Amino acid sequence: MSPYPSPHPAVPVAAPLSEQAVVVWSDQARHALFDAWLDRVSQAHPMHLESLRLASADASFRRYLRIDGPQGSRIIMDAPPEKENCQPYVQVARLMAQAGLHVPEVLAWDTPHGFMLLSDLGSQTMMQVIRPDAAPPLDLYLQAVDVLLRWQLASQEAVLPAYDKPLLVRELELFPQWYVAEHRKVSLTGAQRKTLDEAFATIVANNLSWPSVYVHRDFMPRNLMVSGTQLGVLDFQDAVYGPITYDIASLMRDAFLSWEEDFCLDVTVRYWEKARKAGLPVGDDFGEFYRGVEWMGLQRHLKVAGIFARLTLRDGKPAYLADTPRFIAYLRATCGRYRPLTPLLRLIDHIEGITVSDGYAFGRV
Repeated sequence: MSPYPSPHPAVPVAAPLSEQAVVVWSDQARHALFDAWLDRVSQAHPMHLESLRLASADASFRRYLRIDGPQGSRIIMDAPPEKENCQPYVQVARLMAQAGLHVPEVLAWDTPHGFMLLSDLGSQTMMQVIRPDAAPPLDLYLQAVDVLLRWQLASQEAVLPAYDKPLLVRELELFPQWYVAEHRKVSLTGAQRKTLDEAFATIVANNLSWPSVYVHRDFMPRNLMVSGTQLGVLDFQDAVYGPITYDIASLMRDAFLSWEEDFCLDVTVRYWEKARKAGLPVGDDFGEFYRGVEWMGLQRHLKVAGIFARLTLRDGKPAYLADTPRFIAYLRATCGRYRPLTPLLRLIDHIEGITVSDGYAFGRV
C-alpha cells in the first residue's frame, strides 16, 4: 500500500494522518534498534531527527515514516523482518528504475532488522488529485497507461515469480474462506462448492490463456504519485510475471473508485492501441482483449473481497470492507455479461441475499 494517506474516507490507505503524527513503538527493543540505525544512517544522509513522524500504516505489517533533511524529505520503511520480506521490494525497485519508471530510490537498508531509507516521491497520489464527482481525468489515466507500457516492455521471463495456476487458485480461495464463510457466515453446500470450483477453473484457464509480462499487481491511482514529469509508482513489492490483462484491469476496475463503462472502454482501447503498436502481446481483436480484461478483473475482485474480509476479521482493519458494494457490483456485472458465468452470478446473489425475479437470461456472450 502507498505510504501516503488518501483524502477519500472510503479509501483506507490508512486512516488520514496529520503531518505531525507521532511515531509510537509497541516493541521497545525494536525502537532501540531503530534509533541506533537512524543515528548511523544520518551520518551519510543528514536528517533532522526531531522531524520524524508517521506517514501511514499499511494493510500489511509495514508502516512508513517521513523525515526532513537538508536535501528534502525522506521516507523510512519499517518492516519487521519476521513478518515482511523486503528483498522483493529492492529487486522490483531496481527493475522499475532500469525500465525508466519513477520509483523510490533505496538509499539505505538494514537487511537484518527491516529498516529502509527511501527517496520521497511527494505527498500527492493520483487518487488525491481525482475528484470522483467531476469528469474523469483522462490525462492522468493516459499518463498511467504510458507508465504501464514502459513497465511491460521491460519484461523478461524467469526474473519475477510466475503468476501461475497455483497462485491464481490460492488467491481465488480467499473468497470462499474469508468473504463467504467468515464475513457473510454462509456455509456452501456440496453443489454450491462445485459451482464455485467450476467457475474458478474457467476463470483461471481464461486468464492464463493470455501472454505474460511484468505485472505490478496493484496498479491503481492510490499507488501512483503525481510528482515530477511522470507518475511515480509505489507498492510494487508483489510484482510477478503473469497475464498482460492484469494491470490494465487493476487500473480501470479499481477496488476504491468506479467510472462509467464508456470511460473504462476509452482508456482500455487507447492502452490496447499503444500496446499493439509497441509490439506487446495484446492480440489483434480489441473485443477479445476487453473480454480478457473483464475476466481478469473478475479474478481480482474475488480475491479483493477475500482480502478485505481478512483485513477486517483477522487484522482488525474494518475500513476496507466499506467498499464491498463496489467490488460486488463489479462481480455481478461481469458475471451477468457472460453465459458461462451465470451459475457463479446465481451463487453470488445467494451469498449477498439478492433476489432476482426475472431470471438470468441477460448473459450475452
